[in-house]
Amino acid sequence: MTKPPARILVVALRRLGDVLLVTPLIRSLKRAWPDAAIDALVFAGTEGILAGNPDLHSVVTMSPRPSVLETLALLRKLWRRYDLALSTQAGDRPTLFAWAAGRRSVGFVDPEKLAMHVKRCALDVAVPVAPALHRVTEVLCLAQALGIAPVAQVVAPSPSATRAPQGEGPYAVIHVAPKFRYKQWTEQGWRGLAAGLSARGLRVMATGGPDASERDYLDAVWATRPEVERLDGALPWPALAALLRDATVYVGPDTAVTHLAAATGTPTVALYGPTDPRLWGPWPVGGVDPSWNAAGTIQRRGNVWLVQNPLPCLPCQQEGCLRRLDSHSQCLDELPVRQVLDAVDAALGRRHGGAPA
Repeated sequence: MTKPPARILVVALRRLGDVLLVTPLIRSLKRAWPDAAIDALVFAGTEGILAGNPDLHSVVTMSPRPSVLETLALLRKLWRRYDLALSTQAGDRPTLFAWAAGRRSVGFVDPEKLAMHVKRCALDVAVPVAPALHRVTEVLCLAQALGIAPVAQVVAPSPSATRAPQGEGPYAVIHVAPKFRYKQWTEQGWRGLAAGLSARGLRVMATGGPDASERDYLDAVWATRPEVERLDGALPWPALAALLRDATVYVGPDTAVTHLAAATGTPTVALYGPTDPRLWGPWPVGGVDPSWNAAGTIQRRGNVWLVQNPLPCLPCQQEGCLRRLDSHSQCLDELPVRQVLDAVDAALGRRHGGAPA
């Protein structure tokens, strides 16, 4: 670019975890152009994962299902407001907003889609989607396309002044409820894990969202474990980040909270089923080197221990065994508590193990 951009927009219209994994791109932009005011355009409900991000000037939100009038109003509001706009996805809507908002626009194009040629013409810099890249590595391709140094650091929300109640003594944090059923471990598994953590001298703190159906699920999981301290629905993202950062260990499934735990630097045990960790595995502090393997029993990268039940079909990258969001996943249903506790012990430094597989 001929001169540094004064205003930049990063378009990230996906779920919470993906928005968090776009923060390395935002950090790369801020390091390259420290005087730039960087905004993010995200779906309403995901902006909390960016709370207190020191690299951002502001966050613009839109409905996940906007009406035509709402879309036109936002396009008009953003029209050529920025010197540079980046779409972190190859979809039509994020590309449209990057094109409309930026005097100069950069984004992904999918060579296998018919609309690729239209998007190539609309974008000033079109970056082909590369297969088999971790999401963090993928979004940093946009930084490389701009000729700036990529900074592979996931940025957690800054802790708020109001911290989560932590009490006395070391504690573990468990987050049991992913967004979709096919990423769930078993209720018996979580209860056995909580018992194992208590036996290791750790208080057990359970997080969760405010949604009524999620709370019903948590009621069922923790009904027989009164020692578990529940914080579901009680913590904004910055307070949750602070709770995770100070934990002795965190255990959770493939969900945004697990990505957040990895970003805070806390020892993180991640339970993965159908999802391919090479593409969506947690990103430890310091990055993933070497890349996650497709499947293994316990893999370690930095402050993250990734646990899988490596059936021959793993990772299938499907929505469970029934190929739908409410499906079970055999690989998680049959994941034993003992294996998860082995990873916990490795994270606690109780024994050797968890070396890169």
